[in-house]
Amino acid sequence: MSLSEGSLKPSDLLAQFKQTGPQTRAHIRAAEVLDNTVELIREMVYTHTMAMPNLTGTASGCSSEMQRPLCETDCLSDRYRSFTGQCNNRQYPLWGAANTPYKRWLPPEYEDTHGAPRGWDPERIYHNYTLPPNCVLYTHNENISMDSSLSHLLVEWGQWIDHDLALTPQTPSTAAFRTGEDCSRTCSRDSPCFPIEIPLSDPRTGIQSCMPFFRSAPSCVGAGALPSSRHREQLNGITSFVDASMVYGSSDQSAADLRNLSSPLGLLALNPHQSDQGLALMPFLPRKQAHLDPCGPRTGRNATEAETPPGQENMTSCFQAGDSRANEHLGMIALHALFLREHNRLARELKQLNPHWAPDTLYQEARKIMGAVHQILTWEHYLPRVLGEEVTSELIPAYEGYVPQVDPSIANVFAAAAFRFAHVTVQPVVPRLGPGYRPSPRHPTLPLHHSLFASWRVIHEGGIDPVLRGLLLSPAKLQVSDQMMVEELTERLFQAQGGLPFDLGALNLQRGRDHGLPGYSAWRRLCGLSDPGSESELAGIMGNPTLAQKLLALYGTPQNMDVWVGAISEPPLPGGRVGPLLACLLAKQFRDLRDGDRFWWQREGMFSGAQRTALHGVSLSRIICDNTHIRLVPPDPFTRTLHTEDLLPCAHPLIPQLNLSAWREPDTDPLCGFIPRVHPGYWQLCDNTVLYQCPVGFILVGPSQIRCDTHTQQWTPAPPTCQDVDECAFSPSVCPQNTECHNTPGSFTCAEPALASPSASSVAAAVGVVVGGVAVMLLILVCYRRFFPMKIELLQRSRCCQRKR
Repeated sequence: MSLSEGSLKPSDLLAQFKQTGPQTRAHIRAAEVLDNTVELIREMVYTHTMAMPNLTGTASGCSSEMQRPLCETDCLSDRYRSFTGQCNNRQYPLWGAANTPYKRWLPPEYEDTHGAPRGWDPERIYHNYTLPPNCVLYTHNENISMDSSLSHLLVEWGQWIDHDLALTPQTPSTAAFRTGEDCSRTCSRDSPCFPIEIPLSDPRTGIQSCMPFFRSAPSCVGAGALPSSRHREQLNGITSFVDASMVYGSSDQSAADLRNLSSPLGLLALNPHQSDQGLALMPFLPRKQAHLDPCGPRTGRNATEAETPPGQENMTSCFQAGDSRANEHLGMIALHALFLREHNRLARELKQLNPHWAPDTLYQEARKIMGAVHQILTWEHYLPRVLGEEVTSELIPAYEGYVPQVDPSIANVFAAAAFRFAHVTVQPVVPRLGPGYRPSPRHPTLPLHHSLFASWRVIHEGGIDPVLRGLLLSPAKLQVSDQMMVEELTERLFQAQGGLPFDLGALNLQRGRDHGLPGYSAWRRLCGLSDPGSESELAGIMGNPTLAQKLLALYGTPQNMDVWVGAISEPPLPGGRVGPLLACLLAKQFRDLRDGDRFWWQREGMFSGAQRTALHGVSLSRIICDNTHIRLVPPDPFTRTLHTEDLLPCAHPLIPQLNLSAWREPDTDPLCGFIPRVHPGYWQLCDNTVLYQCPVGFILVGPSQIRCDTHTQQWTPAPPTCQDVDECAFSPSVCPQNTECHNTPGSFTCAEPALASPSASSVAAAVGVVVGGVAVMLLILVCYRRFFPMKIELLQRSRCCQRKR
């Protein structure tokens, strides 16, 4: 079984899963140049005994990538966060920003000072043992237990928030730097190739003896840096904050690309070709060649059951969203569509309340509300179910305000190991349900791997409603020590056109080693937990002697255990779904994300008291009601609903609407009175300042803002005016050649030149010669002969003749 020439391989899908923007690619390119240059020089030093030069990142471009940004201090910079996350902390403006390295809670453990991962040399001894190349902890799809209290939407929300927090770009290079070998085919370890050895017992060995793995791209901080005490660091390509960046993007350019800039309502752009029974979907990305489009047709000799229906091959593509992983599977697509609609719904409602707001103001206010909604749903609804109510209260105590000394950046261990715990709670199927939450032949339950990169299923198989109903009503997989990751993730991940499928468990282990994460015991010590030194101590921690024995048979000693394996093997704490180590690491990260965020929703001044009260009642069920055709929802969508009769209608008091009346802006100031208007301009209050903008086609004449003078109790200076732009005065002309420009308020029109009217004498002569019907026929003939060569429409000719008569 082999891939057809030029078709997508699973490694291509994995690369698609990690698409990055231009800024991230520029950073990676600079870091790799620096990293490889230093490595070549090191080799020359070792082989030729030459002096090591004092390198900087100037030539590679790394110096410019890590320059400290200048931070604004005006009113709007206190109200709205940047897209990049820069300047959230004004003293440390790169904390939590996109394209900055993950932070370290423990120093990394690499095989050498160059950053070679543990296991790079398969013969290397650690604590008297070699590391296992691949740790297989999986369960058959049919041998799983269901969670008795949590819905699968909780699992989906964890991944949704993960895509808001971390994106680790893999190196864009696909060939070994030294030898040029193809990383998707070679089994040699030569950066960036770090292939995973496949055990002989694995059926994949009949296809290939190793699984391709590309190292994560280096960051300019630590990339080939000198002196040798500096180590390799990995890059977070998106903002660390819970700011709904997966909806809006993590750069100014991506945010602009996702907007409908022609809308006066501050809306996100919609798909102009397809909708979900009248409701919006994301725009399509530009189509690649059909056979290279991961969301394109599944056809051909080796196609799986997940084929695009005949005749629909060229009708869909991947959706465009703020995060490149939007198309990974149907659940992600559903949440992206849901929150696209929610933004536009909020913006429209805010326009009704504040018709004087500019499109940018509407967009930013809706974005700000969306960020708060995600923070509330995560900290108050998601985390207590994952950690347990008591553990959450203990490890994430009540909010006491912004702490500028707290670094909110994502920790390497969180991104590469801890927050991947939910992989073992994923169901092997994607249940879809029709109206009334009943099974439907139009959208049957799918094996998980048939929902990957399947945007066409949303278009042609009922939209997002069946997917959301399935997530609401189906339970999460229960994590128990003898039921680890399901086969769909270990045997069929990214399986495309008969290629070698990936193993998510193996990828997680290899990623942790690639990032230099210390072993399980080190993280236990960091969290103040006991450090197992023997099989009996490990069995006591795991609560499972058989599992402890199996782990030690693989690793030899607890010191060698990969942190991800050890963490997911611990039994859950009471009321939660994770063990002590994961509870510690997750709580530490989420507390830093809250306390180190200058734009946290509860911080004084971010929202008014009335707005915070309204936001506190936010409900994911309500958002589903407001943005889908679903009319029955559970009161708590993260709790498992056993019976459809337990669902509530959207009008039920337990499904409250978000009341935006607290966002209505006053039109007077307590001191200075009525706020001056600028017609036809927009205005916005920001503290005691009025900010003015003009609509497209007008230019602001005068100051862009005025203030309330507390001494005179007058607005000062005088407000501006909006002056119409005369586009017809531009040179070159804004109109096509041979047309005339006519200026209109805020715009212009282009028209063909007006034709000269016939003289009065010629008309009189014509009338004197012929009368009645003859005159009419002559005038029609004159119009026909004069205007037909100019291809004037018949209606225009008729009107012309009427004017001449």
